Amino acid sequence: MQNPPANTPKIDEFAQDALAEDVNVVMEMSASPPASQVTVARQATPRVPARLEALVETATAYANAASSENTRDAYAKDFSHFTAWCRREGFEPLPPSSQVIGLYIGACASGTVSGTASGRVIDTAAGDPKRSAPALSVATIERRLSGLAWNFAQRGFCLDRSDRHIATVLAGIRRKHAKPPRQKEAVLGDDIKAMLNTLGHDLRGLRDRAILLLGFSGGLRRSEIVGLDVARNDHLDGNHSDGHGWIEIFPDQGVLVTLRGKTGWREVEVGRGASDQTCPVVALESWIRFGRIARGPLFRRIFKDNKTVDVERLSDKHVARLVKQTALAAGVRSDLPEGERAVLFSGHSLRAGLASSADIEERYVQKQLGHASAEMTRKYQRRRDRFRTNLTKASGL
Repeated sequence: MQNPPANTPKIDEFAQDALAEDVNVVMEMSASPPASQVTVARQATPRVPARLEALVETATAYANAASSENTRDAYAKDFSHFTAWCRREGFEPLPPSSQVIGLYIGACASGTVSGTASGRVIDTAAGDPKRSAPALSVATIERRLSGLAWNFAQRGFCLDRSDRHIATVLAGIRRKHAKPPRQKEAVLGDDIKAMLNTLGHDLRGLRDRAILLLGFSGGLRRSEIVGLDVARNDHLDGNHSDGHGWIEIFPDQGVLVTLRGKTGWREVEVGRGASDQTCPVVALESWIRFGRIARGPLFRRIFKDNKTVDVERLSDKHVARLVKQTALAAGVRSDLPEGERAVLFSGHSLRAGLASSADIEERYVQKQLGHASAEMTRKYQRRRDRFRTNLTKASGL
């Protein structure tokens, strides 16, 4: 094995653990020491018998499938940040201490400590303005706690978030620093039409037109859009698709989108549009025909020649960039300064746009978005008649 270059930054052992595979069931069963012997130092890991190597790979694959890659990456960075902070302050990261975690989230909220994705901690209290960073938001701190709880669980520990040393500090952070939720701007039906007009009629334009129309009319998340395959067969007969669903086109009716979510499979019906220019079915058919998509990922990268379609699945970040770029080019919310407009739009603008545009009974919108409650659907409805039910008049006033 070659030694790393001299300028390679040193990462602590716990950061390496966090960036490693999530769970190794068989390894843990064969190598886990008694709880009384758990220390911060890495335990020597005995060799797994050859007959169990295949089982180790299978168990690891299933463990990885329990959560998305983005979630695991975020949780790994959370644990790296926490362990680096513990090292600087002289605390032991394991076993988890509610008092230490209370101090940690307090430091994150006060802006006295920040860190990078690699786990390197910057002490903002030292007064270096060039390296300082703002205090973390309440939502980010709560996400970090979830990441720590997940990482501790993979190592056989339990984090009790209801412990007073954590719960009381977090309650104070919420009360002092919590801000109203920042919602992305919804793009309405007329906005979508204007955004479509900014696209070309080449191969890339056909793909992006299909993305906008399907995402809007289906009320889909950006990860759901790019996670679609072109056919159900990609998920059958032992095929191991990395997608999260597929489409079935009914030419005279619409598109049936089948999605795999956290709670199982669900179906989304997308009907035909009033004209071919704004019809998601026509847009999909055009993209599939000219992109020559026979199987596998529905939406893919296109090479610079704008003629060759890659086999790789498109990143969900493309959807966010596409919505932002076309909304700005179309002049959506041109009443606002350019700087404010630039942060208003994202992939979620499509989902919120359908909820805000569809003049139909709320229960149908709720079903389309896959929400368990009408209250959640109302959070997506940026423009609705909030005073349709007037309790003041109903009470006789």
